[in-house]
Amino acid sequence: MSVSVLRRSGGMSLLVLLALTAGGCRKAQQPAQGGAGMQGLPVQTATVALQPVPQSNEYVATIKSRRSATMQPQVSGQLTRIDVRSGDHVKAGQELMQIDPRQQQAYVASLRATERQKKALSDFDTVELDRQTKLFQAGVTSRDVFDQAQQAFQNAKADYEAAVEARKTQEQLLAYYTIRAPYDGVVGDIPVHVGDYVTPSTMLTTVDENKDLEAYIYVPTERASQVRMGLEVDLTDNNGKLLEKTHIDFVSPQVDSTLQGILVKAPVHATPDMLRNAQMVKARVIWSSAPMPVVPVLAVVRQGGQPFVFVAQEQGGHTMAQQVPVTLGDAVGNAYSVSSGLKAGDRVIVSGTQFLVNGMPVILLGK
Repeated sequence: MSVSVLRRSGGMSLLVLLALTAGGCRKAQQPAQGGAGMQGLPVQTATVALQPVPQSNEYVATIKSRRSATMQPQVSGQLTRIDVRSGDHVKAGQELMQIDPRQQQAYVASLRATERQKKALSDFDTVELDRQTKLFQAGVTSRDVFDQAQQAFQNAKADYEAAVEARKTQEQLLAYYTIRAPYDGVVGDIPVHVGDYVTPSTMLTTVDENKDLEAYIYVPTERASQVRMGLEVDLTDNNGKLLEKTHIDFVSPQVDSTLQGILVKAPVHATPDMLRNAQMVKARVIWSSAPMPVVPVLAVVRQGGQPFVFVAQEQGGHTMAQQVPVTLGDAVGNAYSVSSGLKAGDRVIVSGTQFLVNGMPVILLGK
């Protein structure tokens, strides 16, 4: 065989060897690429279940005491004494303030003197009538004299009784110059000062009994057909903290013309350190309960203001993360109720949601 033939055959062998080597490399790489494509993110899931979810609306409520008095004087005069401070706890009948009573005291003293004078005249006419009666019966005096004595006695007796009643009335009025607590309670703001001239229209202070409280709630007239006695009410503060669970025990038969709402009341038994008279809180009126899908808070992701969840779905023998928009309802503990977008039995992803994209393969942990 010539040298040229050997060279040609050697070149062909080299080309075949290179082709086989290249083909073997491609075959070796294909499984590696396919394996990388099937890898997914390990995630944990929770199965969507139906739970009873309260159907409710939230309103602003005002706490009011069933016993809250605005103290106003029943007489006019100069304020001479203030015996309490704002926030003081007082007992029923305790003196709070005093209006200068000297003029009234002088008037009562004058009436007492008049009463004594009337009594003396009545006593004299009583004795005189007794004497004239005996003389008339003995035939010593005439009928006219006896009748005059009887008339004088009646007049004196009536005058005396009128004087007694006048004195009692003014003594009762004298008591109004001392302002007393109507019941046990807490003194509110005191806008007046010693030396001020006060009248029956002057607000002196308030006395609130911080028990037997009620929540005043105005429900829109659109809900009139749903308002009824016994509905549950959750009272919360501005941070959403539950203060008390109560129920409606009064429904007004009238609509408030100003607010166009129906007044409902609910009893409050919270301690004074939690709720006070005239405090404003949030009241959630629970109309009914209905079964709804519930998902953990961790499953909910928001993007552009739209809440959605990732649902683990089987596709072509693999598990994929499917992005599903949802409409959220009220919170139920550490979960959200869902009014649309999910159904019972769906598996929502609750871990690694920040790394997921729609259609991404995932590996279910604990499966």
